[in-house]
Amino acid sequence: MSQQKSQKVDIFDTTLRDGQQCPGAGMSFDRNIEYFRLACKLKVDVIEAGFPSASALDFEIVNAIAMETNKQSHQPIVAALCQLREEQIIRTIQSLEPVIGIKRGRLHTYVPVDPELMEASLGGHAADRGKIVQDVYRLVKMAHDAGLEVQFSPEGYSRMRENFAFTTDLIRAAVAGGAKVINCPDTIGGASTFEGQEYFVEKMNKHAAIIRDEFPHSDVTWSVHCHNDLGLAVQNSINGVFDGPALQIEGCINGIGERAGNASLEQCIMIIRQFGDNATRRMTGNTYHCEANLDVIQEISDFVDSHMLPRQPHWPVTGENAARHSSGGHTNAILKNPMAYQPFDPRQIGKNITFAFGPLSGGNHARSIIESHGFVCADDEKAQIAQFIKDKSQERRKGISDRELMRIYAEYRQPMNIESVDYAKEGDRSSVTIRGQFFDDEGQYSADHSGKDSALAALKTLIENRFGPIKIISHSSRSDTKGINAKSVSQIIVELDDGQQFEGSAQDHDIEISAMRALIDAINKAYIYRHYAIRSEATDHVFAAREGARQQAC
Repeated sequence: MSQQKSQKVDIFDTTLRDGQQCPGAGMSFDRNIEYFRLACKLKVDVIEAGFPSASALDFEIVNAIAMETNKQSHQPIVAALCQLREEQIIRTIQSLEPVIGIKRGRLHTYVPVDPELMEASLGGHAADRGKIVQDVYRLVKMAHDAGLEVQFSPEGYSRMRENFAFTTDLIRAAVAGGAKVINCPDTIGGASTFEGQEYFVEKMNKHAAIIRDEFPHSDVTWSVHCHNDLGLAVQNSINGVFDGPALQIEGCINGIGERAGNASLEQCIMIIRQFGDNATRRMTGNTYHCEANLDVIQEISDFVDSHMLPRQPHWPVTGENAARHSSGGHTNAILKNPMAYQPFDPRQIGKNITFAFGPLSGGNHARSIIESHGFVCADDEKAQIAQFIKDKSQERRKGISDRELMRIYAEYRQPMNIESVDYAKEGDRSSVTIRGQFFDDEGQYSADHSGKDSALAALKTLIENRFGPIKIISHSSRSDTKGINAKSVSQIIVELDDGQQFEGSAQDHDIEISAMRALIDAINKAYIYRHYAIRSEATDHVFAAREGARQQAC
């Protein structure tokens, strides 16, 4: 056995590609760029920026990220996915041109090897296996000759079944064509060590041995890309490294992705950090490490939670409850030794140990949470705010999360608590009447609006008389389900005269009322920000639009 050394495990972040293929997780152009910058801070090794041949916007995002790479102090490899089709290969090469010169571009292409996937994806072409193998060699070589690193994935690798020899031919052709990374995905998320010799990691070891013998001078990196349909994505990914040939793990922050998601990158990073020094590779006895910047893990997880998909409070590593305690026994132990009930120090990832706000909490506890989220809680009002929060959550005897506390704080602060909204239209004239708390008054308030606009314009006029000028820059509505009982879910983005933007959400059986309540929600957030925010970035997470939608749905 050779002398032991620590081998680096590359982190391949596909949050912007596989992550955004998950329904509801798509982001705007600007948010994609924001995420990329955070991934650079995290120091991921590879970021899969998208599928540039899918649409003009996808191309622009990948191309913009490639250009942005030149500005970063840490420059990850920028990968882009495409099918094994010549026109897609060409389009993908074009999207990655800004990083070809600095050798930071990777084209990622794939062919199904799972018999069921082959039939579904390739149709009649699945029978011509010789042609498929030739295409792999030819198109991989095209991308390699264009100056890109190439990654090849036999899609459905974990369910190749009788196709081991065919899969070997494909991998052999890819490496001969210049591929430097072979990714072996558990595409359907059904792999398990209980499969014995059919387990995909065992097959990876066999393929790695074949390629090592046939291409002794090719430095091939093996990779794993695991889905979470049975909740085994992280374990299978780690097995691919600790028990297999993999030195690259693919996944998404917070484990988002198609169906049940992908391997959670932050969990993989922490497992390697926790156990990499003790895990030894079968053949070499080497140990493992990765070079991710732990300080950024919480920040990037919070970004995905705010702008892509909500994260469960009990989510491992970064969830709100991961370092929060409510049990009296736990609290007493942690006060004596902060690591008594923690597997790692949360401060390493930018998180602090906290205690859930509950029935026995006081004003100072409430104030510390509110101020840590960037909002005002004065000394002379902390007791009143704390009691308001406890009254609103009295059924939660074990305490509430910070997010829930901040929602109730927003309810305490919001200037409009509207009990009912009525409207009428006659010709080009609309009128609206609201009842409830309206800024500093309580009662019934009405406004009219002349023009082709809806009753929303009348409500906007009524609000502007108290709040000041606002601009509605986006308004959308959709049904929450099919059928006669469907509700309209509305989202509205408003812009203040200083350029700040706030998004409100609401739902109602009446589309006009859902839109008006969404406007009220947006202005309530804007008012709280304007009058009670300590720092400008506070509302980015605490009063994000997704939170508004969840509050309205409760």
